[in-house]
Amino acid sequence: MNSFKQIFIPVLLLVFFSAQISLAQFIDTSIERVKTPLEVSMKRIGSIKPLSTKAIKSSRITVGCETLDRDHTVWDNYKDYLPPLGVKKIRLQAGWAKCEKVPGLYDWKWLDDIINYAVDNGLEPWLQLSYGNPAYSGGGGINLLNSLMQSDEAYAAWDRWAEALVTRYKDRVKEWEIWNEPDLNGHIDAVTIAKLNIRTALIIKRIQPDAKIAGLAFASNSNQEYLNTFLKVITDAGKLDLFQWISYHSYTMRPEDAYTNEKVLGLRSVIKKYSDKILLRQGENGAPSTYIPSFALSEYYWTEYTQAKYDMRRMLGDLGHDIETSVFTIIDIYYNWGDRAVLNTKGLIQSDITMAAIRPKVAYYAVQNLAAIFDNDMALTPDFKYTSTTNESLSVYGYQHAPDNTPLVALWLDGKNTTNSFKTTTVSITFENINFKSPVWVDLMTGSIYEIQKSQWSKSNGNCTFNIPLYDSPVLITEKSFITK
Repeated sequence: MNSFKQIFIPVLLLVFFSAQISLAQFIDTSIERVKTPLEVSMKRIGSIKPLSTKAIKSSRITVGCETLDRDHTVWDNYKDYLPPLGVKKIRLQAGWAKCEKVPGLYDWKWLDDIINYAVDNGLEPWLQLSYGNPAYSGGGGINLLNSLMQSDEAYAAWDRWAEALVTRYKDRVKEWEIWNEPDLNGHIDAVTIAKLNIRTALIIKRIQPDAKIAGLAFASNSNQEYLNTFLKVITDAGKLDLFQWISYHSYTMRPEDAYTNEKVLGLRSVIKKYSDKILLRQGENGAPSTYIPSFALSEYYWTEYTQAKYDMRRMLGDLGHDIETSVFTIIDIYYNWGDRAVLNTKGLIQSDITMAAIRPKVAYYAVQNLAAIFDNDMALTPDFKYTSTTNESLSVYGYQHAPDNTPLVALWLDGKNTTNSFKTTTVSITFENINFKSPVWVDLMTGSIYEIQKSQWSKSNGNCTFNIPLYDSPVLITEKSFITK
């Protein structure tokens, strides 16, 4: 009997502890978590320390958790990768058709599990109400195109759905979005979607007066006519104050091509014609890690390196233009459409047709590094100015860490699409009215921190000049005391 106990009890303990192993067990927490061919002639002195979501008070960074409503990903397979990522917000589609399969009967369990886990772990859900519901006559479909309601009965059911959804989650969800990409392929006109946004926002605000609502969520980053019509309808109805943001999805092969007067900056100009309060919000954007035959940024031979570079450049480009940002998406998405199956490899986590979470990609760690630094205490420096003698095209953004006024500059070579090259170019650059004391050079992809040698920088008349290596992936210059604490 004693020998049985000696064998049986350890087996029970093994089973118990095995059951407790986090699904995120494959996250590498070592300082060598990302290996690249990058070589710089500076002394490495440390690595960025990732922060959990709970350790970050607030930020304007979202990670996409879309398509759970259509079962293209599995929440339980990847949820434990979210808190260590450090991103504060998650974007979700609430799934009317998944919640109300039988008219009048709501099954909330799947969504309760997601919302409750998110809130318990310091994540802030950003919840979208679309798509339609074929359980009703004229109720529309569950996918992106041809999904809008087409009958009075369905619109009335939509109103009940919105009321039930907001009533259930108003204590846990503060940010909402109405309908995803109505402008894609012209399937919903601007007047129709504006009226639906007003109709739904009024319901949300009646139940949750302090709710923050993103209007539009359109696929374009350049359709100013569509945005103008949308805002005119809302203005004419006297309902502009219902909306906190206009959200958009912006895919350009070179990330920086989005920030022009023909694209994102033009959208901001249209908004300012109507309101000085409504903000822009980038709601969906990310690069694949492999070749994909369809979806945004398809037909290019992406790798994990180019994906990570792209995601960081886009996120920092957004924040540098004072735009709330999102990275799409947390895990690869499996679309099984019967006649064909496609894996959209924009995930920060590798998956397959089983929808398992296989491992974090390079981009996961890159976003983790970025999220640990760029919380809401990191504010853009007003009137930031720099000069450089290089002929290379640069992206350069100045920040200050508000609690202690620590300066930080994010910069990279932006003249080309992201590449697999890690060859650096030495650039001379001067930052005006910035007082560095003991600056370090930080590679955001790996998180590695390097000392900047005395021969590489100087101070004069309140300005700092650096001769430092740059490449097509973001690096930081900041104080040693800030980044190594």
